[in-house]
Amino acid sequence: MNTNDKTRAAIGIPALAFTGAALLVGALYAIFVTAPVENRMGIIQKIFYFHVPSAYAMYLSFMVCAVASWLYLLKSKEHWDALGLASAEVGSLFCVIVLVTGPLWAKKAWGVYWLWEPRLTSTLLAGLIYFAYLALRSLGSSGEVERRFAAALGIIGALDIPVIHLAVYQWRGVHPTVITARGGGLASDMWPALILGFLLFTVLALLLIWLRTRSEILKRRLLALEAELLN
Repeated sequence: MNTNDKTRAAIGIPALAFTGAALLVGALYAIFVTAPVENRMGIIQKIFYFHVPSAYAMYLSFMVCAVASWLYLLKSKEHWDALGLASAEVGSLFCVIVLVTGPLWAKKAWGVYWLWEPRLTSTLLAGLIYFAYLALRSLGSSGEVERRFAAALGIIGALDIPVIHLAVYQWRGVHPTVITARGGGLASDMWPALILGFLLFTVLALLLIWLRTRSEILKRRLLALEAELLN
């Protein structure tokens, strides 16, 4: 890791962490103090401010994984593979948050935790693809073949993202589209909490991807040094 990388990390990581902490305080205040309690859903509606931004962070992370995977297949550079792995892990984390918060909201809205409707099913499919990616990468014998196959999965998984986003429009599922006029819109005093949620989860995703990529690169260099010393 060269001097420029170390300098960027020394400045960028604390800056992102400080920004994320400030956004966390602001978002929690906006969600639980400023934003009103929705008349029909009650307090459970506030899950919305975590569920939707976590879905966006999942999209972002999986797209980064797809781009990094494509660049790794093209150039076979270690740092692209590390970035792909890191973003797949972070995206899977946010996918779990989506798949946990969604059913909690669904129980109140639909009376059941899960329905096999288009958006939920396509989100689960994306999660399964990237969980398969991580399972493949967790193999102790993970080498070039496994990395390239996982990179292909990283690209294929990202193809599901437009399907998730457009599912409620193309296949008329029961999943609400509350941000748009079609879903009834969002009250003006709810927007600050949602916007802060988007900013918070974006910064959190970028910070986690950066930290995980950096730790993966350092781990590989340490293993290479150990192997060199043993030889």
